[in-house]
Parts: sequence; structure tokens; C-alpha cells
Amino acid sequence: MVNGNSMGKLAGLIAVLCTCSAVWAQSKDGYPNRPIRVITGSPGSTSDLSARFVAQKLTERWGQQAVVDNRPGAGGIIGVEIGARAAPDGYTLIVGHVGTHASAQMLHKGLGYDPIRDFEPISNLVNVAVVFVVHPTVPANNLKEFVAYSQAQNGKMNYGSPGAGTSGHLTGELFNLVTKARLTHIPYKGAGFAVTANIANEVQTSFLSTATAQPHVKAGRLKPLVVARKTRFPGTPDVPSSVVAGFPELDSNAWFGLFAPAKTPKHLILRVNKEVANALNTPQIRDTLLSQGAEVAPTTPEAFGDYVKAEVVKWTRVVKEAGIK
Repeated sequence: MVNGNSMGKLAGLIAVLCTCSAVWAQSKDGYPNRPIRVITGSPGSTSDLSARFVAQKLTERWGQQAVVDNRPGAGGIIGVEIGARAAPDGYTLIVGHVGTHASAQMLHKGLGYDPIRDFEPISNLVNVAVVFVVHPTVPANNLKEFVAYSQAQNGKMNYGSPGAGTSGHLTGELFNLVTKARLTHIPYKGAGFAVTANIANEVQTSFLSTATAQPHVKAGRLKPLVVARKTRFPGTPDVPSSVVAGFPELDSNAWFGLFAPAKTPKHLILRVNKEVANALNTPQIRDTLLSQGAEVAPTTPEAFGDYVKAEVVKWTRVVKEAGIK
């Protein structure tokens, strides 16, 4: 969920840092011998950033082009539906997140895929903190001041999100449950649209990934009040945690991970996992992504699969308690 200029700079920097990578030969089964597609959501999102990182690294390591396929709309669900129907041959990879794989079944009737059954987990990629930001004209400099101000507005304040079921939406409803702030949800077609609306004061607040919010916070276009986690986020050390802000139950992690269609051969899953983990664990890459508000978090396929299942349980409870439709 980064803006276009920031994402472009980051992609360029990653390319500079990684041009020295050696190109690996094809495996004995000839994989890959044609371009690989990495499906993601709207341009300028953290999902898009993650997909471009994966595509860049696989292209460099394998000498075969990996192409990002942006499919904006429905908080990334449109692209994930396409990925679920793709051939399980290792030539389609999908970047998913909490909105596509943890809350989608609860919020979208007739969903065209099962988040667990229809995918092979490969690895988590990055975690980003969710930061609550307000337009600079909002007369509050900390979370308690904002809650008092919002309650005085009698439910007239709005928050924007990249779409129903995204981390921005779910965190907003968790925020309402915890603080009793009564913010009204305004969904947009992607992170770029949501952040633009907040900057223009079309909505007064939003819950953005740190990767999205950081350049706008630095430029003074948005004002951060809290990160929705119990400890401060390393990429935004000056923004208080939910514990420091006085609302410890406001705890939300925005993760972005890599999947393949169900029944993709295990040896291909493990090969992609190894390449991604090696890239993410490079000190320069870790530092670069952290400076942009993203914390690297590669896992084994098994650990990532278990985590996604736990996220389904967690956010199902929030959706039910908040009465989200």
C-alpha cells in the first residue's frame, strides 16, 4: 500500500542492490522455461510492492522473466480468484493478505475460491504495522484526544480503506470496538485511492500500512496517531504503540504472503520458498524494506499455512463481533 513514487524508488533501489545476483540454471525438470506470472492487486499497494520484489528476485536468480500481473478491485480478491483457477504448474504465483485469505469468506457471498483449500502456501513475505492516520486539520494530537473528538461528532467522521475485508477495513472495525469511536467505513477500490481520499480530506481518517503512510507522514500530508500493535514498529519509532496510547486491545498485523494454486508440486513450492527467503534475509534488503515501512518475515510453507489458518479464526471473531456485512 505504498504510493506510486515511493514504490518506484524502492523498486529501483532493490534492483540496484540485487544486480550482482548470479543467475541460477534451470532445474533438471526444466523449470522454469517460460515466463512466470505473479498476480497481485492494485498498483501502489504493499501487495504490489511485494509482488514486484518477488518478480525481480526470481528474474535475476533464474534468468527467466517473472511478470507482475496487477488485478485491482475488491481489495485484491479479483486477482486471487484468477490465481485460484490457474494451472498448478509453478508458472502462476499469487500475493495474498489478510483481506484475501483471512476474512474474505466471511464478507463476500459467492466467493470464487476457498482461501485454504484452493492454494499452496509458499512463504510470508513482509509484515507491516497498521498506522492510524488523520488529516492534519483534525484537532487531535494523540489517540485519546481523537476518541473524545470523534465521539463529540456523533458518528459523522469517516475512515477510508482499500476495500471491504482488507486490513484497513478490519482494523477500523476493531478500532470502533475497542475505542467506541463510531467511525463510518468508506471503501475504495485500492490503497492508492484510499490514501488520496484521506489526503484530500474526503475522509478524515484511515488505517494504512506503514509502507503506504510513511511518505505522506514525512511530507506532512497525514498525521499519525498510533500504530495498531502492542510494541512500537521499528520503521516508525516516533509513533506510539497501542499500549502507550492507552488502548492495548488495538492489535492488528498486516501481512503479505506468497501462494500458488492448489496441487502445485511440492518441489516447486520449496524451490520458490528458498529463493524468496534467501533474498529477504539479505541485510541490505531487510534494511531497505524497513526504511520503507515493511518488516521482512519469510517462513516455511508449513509455518505460513498454520499462520493463515490462525488468522482466519482471529478475524472471523472480529467480523462477527463487529457485525460487519
